[in-house]
Order: sequence, then structure tokens, then C-alpha cells
Amino acid sequence: MCSVSPQLAADAKRFSLDIWQIQELGQKAIAAKARAHCPYSNFRVGAALLTPSGAYITGVNVENASYPVGVCAERCAVAKAVSDGEKAFRALAVATDISPPASPCGSCRQFVREFCGLEMPIFMYDVKGEYVVMTLGELLPMSFGPGHLKAEAGAAA
Repeated sequence: MCSVSPQLAADAKRFSLDIWQIQELGQKAIAAKARAHCPYSNFRVGAALLTPSGAYITGVNVENASYPVGVCAERCAVAKAVSDGEKAFRALAVATDISPPASPCGSCRQFVREFCGLEMPIFMYDVKGEYVVMTLGELLPMSFGPGHLKAEAGAAA
């Protein structure tokens, strides 16, 4: 029988996830790194989303010779999910080859915010497979989201 760290058990309880769901989410993000296309930076990033139905959707960073048009792993995963009809998510994992782990960039945080509540956990994995978790709200305080536009539209009517 495998032992479960007290931190993993606490995070599962905090975010109403099963321990195995967090483990699977992390494993999928870590495995996705192998498919990253990063010939310029050599900075591999893998991401995995967990949907309410229990599906996992992965993404990787895809660099381009014209640097600004590259796509981060998080945005890749979200776009892939949306194109498959998924627009709600329970958790996101991001994996890199550095320690401490990298957090999603500002653009990715805002992109994720379009589809996720501020309470959604983001598990950030380092090169050793260890993670730090923060909510989207902690990573993107005072965020601007879809509700702000709906409120403005309603006020103008």
C-alpha cells in the first residue's frame, strides 16, 4: 500500500478532489512535457485539465520561429478542451523541468480565468514531481472575468 503525504490528503480535501485524481492530473501534465515543441528555449511545459465528467485534457507548449506566435501549454490545453466542447474545469496541473516549479504566465492566467472560477486549484509541478498548489484567485488577484462584461452590459441596458 502506498503512503499518501499529509499535504496531498489536505489538498484533496480542500479542493473536493480524490487523491487519485490529483495524482493522475500531475502524472498527465508531467508526461505531456515529452511532447512539447520547444526547439528555441528548450523549456518544456506540460499541462493537464480535469473536467467535471472526470476526463483529462492535456496540452504542451508549442514554440514558433516567430516567437510571439508560440502557444503556452495551459492555453493549448484549454483551447483543445473548448474545441472538444468542454468549458468547465475542476483543476489544472502545470509541469516544468525546474525547481521550484513555474506558475502559469499572466496571459495563461487570464485565459484560464475565462472558463474557471477563482477557487479552481492550479497544481504546479517541479522537475522532481513535487508540487505547489494555489487557486486561480491567488495567482490572479482582482481579476477581470466574463462576469464583469455581463454586469456592464446589464447596467447599460
